[in-house]
Amino acid sequence: MSTKKHVYQTIADAVSDHGVETMFGLMGDANLFMVDSFVRDCGGRFVPAAHEGSSVLMALAYAHVAGKVGVASVTHGPALTNCITALTEGVRGHIPMVLLAGDTPVANPRHLQGIDQRELVKASGAGFEQLRAPDTVGRDVARAFYRAQVERRPIVLNMPADFMWEEANHKTQVLDVFTAPGGVAEGDTLDEAIGMIASARRPLILAGGGAVAARDQLIRLADRLEAPLATTLKAKGLFQGHPYNIDIFGTLSTPAAYDLIAKSDCIVCFGTALHDFTTDRGKLMKDKRIVQVDVEPTAIGGGVHPDAALVADAGLTAETILYWLDEAEIAASGFTRELDVDTLTMHPTGSDKTAEGCVNYVHALEQLETALPKDRVLVTDGGRFMTEVWCRISAPNPQSFVVTANFGSIGLGLQEAVGAGLAAPERPVVMFTGDGGFMMGGINEFNTAVRLGLDLIVIVANDSAYGAEHIQFLDRKMDPSLTEFHWPSFAGIATSLGGQGFEVRSSEELEVALAALTTRKGPVLIELRLDPHDVPRMRI
Repeated sequence: MSTKKHVYQTIADAVSDHGVETMFGLMGDANLFMVDSFVRDCGGRFVPAAHEGSSVLMALAYAHVAGKVGVASVTHGPALTNCITALTEGVRGHIPMVLLAGDTPVANPRHLQGIDQRELVKASGAGFEQLRAPDTVGRDVARAFYRAQVERRPIVLNMPADFMWEEANHKTQVLDVFTAPGGVAEGDTLDEAIGMIASARRPLILAGGGAVAARDQLIRLADRLEAPLATTLKAKGLFQGHPYNIDIFGTLSTPAAYDLIAKSDCIVCFGTALHDFTTDRGKLMKDKRIVQVDVEPTAIGGGVHPDAALVADAGLTAETILYWLDEAEIAASGFTRELDVDTLTMHPTGSDKTAEGCVNYVHALEQLETALPKDRVLVTDGGRFMTEVWCRISAPNPQSFVVTANFGSIGLGLQEAVGAGLAAPERPVVMFTGDGGFMMGGINEFNTAVRLGLDLIVIVANDSAYGAEHIQFLDRKMDPSLTEFHWPSFAGIATSLGGQGFEVRSSEELEVALAALTTRKGPVLIELRLDPHDVPRMRI
């Protein structure tokens, strides 16, 4: 059954038909009536951001934490150009979301804000869908959602402004899609892979973001082999609590875990593309048998050439390997019996000294790990400070860990923290950022978090510099002053924006700030004042 409505109402209905309850965005000429209809007619929630790119980032984090397709909407021209970094972040992170982007009227090719939006979107790597005509709205929206799910990337639905007040027939059209492709591995390559695993004396199971759903099967396989478990950064927390979990594999490993990886003779990799940081630019894979299992064909062989590659489902393949190991009565490797488990996840603490008026970053992180809420969703910005956070601050599971460094950008963390907070409103969100990242993208959306009343704890690592560049000048014995900044008080800014701010220059002040977390109401910001000459180096 179809009903006659305006196009803007039809778009809102079609989005609602896909189970969307929350839309992020910024209103303008081409999308304001659609947003209004989504809220008033469909009972949806619209979360207004301060910047268009922020709305895309919020939708990305919402998608990751909630396990749904994220949705955002902006208007045309400069609104869409403001979204390009965020869209690229979503593409690199393989996150399904739909951006409903207005476009200038087709009848006015000289519109002030006119731009070739298709070519712009293509440059980001996102997909592009054109709203073709008033009568195709339902099919066009359904196509955008379908593509977001199966392609696992942002899809931009382009909506000409001059369509909005035309009439259209609305008919519910949802393109149901099976979103867990991949079957059971079979054939000679599987036999070769099982042979390599069965003959290994020191096998190790490595899981990436593409294997998160296969956690239980991978644990069963590891226990059967007596093999330690490791994850990439994207799958951090997947094996939390397992006695032979060595945590992150690669340049972020502890010294003991790095040595253990070096001693292994077979790495069985599930759902990871094995980029340079995971393999330490290939060093950790040298002289080892590599079995790579991934449902994405493009993930195979990009950085490391595996000895056996299986384009197949991670969980089903792990079960298949386990079955044939049992059938052949292959003995367990005994590798885990050699391990000193107490040292595997211990990162060195280093000196506790630092400059006067500053706190020691590593020691502050250790205190934060103990004091921060355990049921947290952890969000991290990009930048020099984040590698120590990734190593020392735990996340309950991969879905509760949002990394905003897929494109190597800084300044994306606070925006994604807002989206994460709305996806999991019953849980606190903890977000770590540097001073440069907070100035770039955090200040404007901290107020958004205040307006929304989010349970958000922001930790700003402030060395009054762009740290990664600062250390490069120092390494070459050059003057680093061009990288240094006299920022305002971030704690003061947080308070002025309606939150609660704490400036920390000593261990005593850190204890006061942490104690205040127990009575927090709304967003809190803790500003760690750091010495730019005494911050751990990036590990990537």
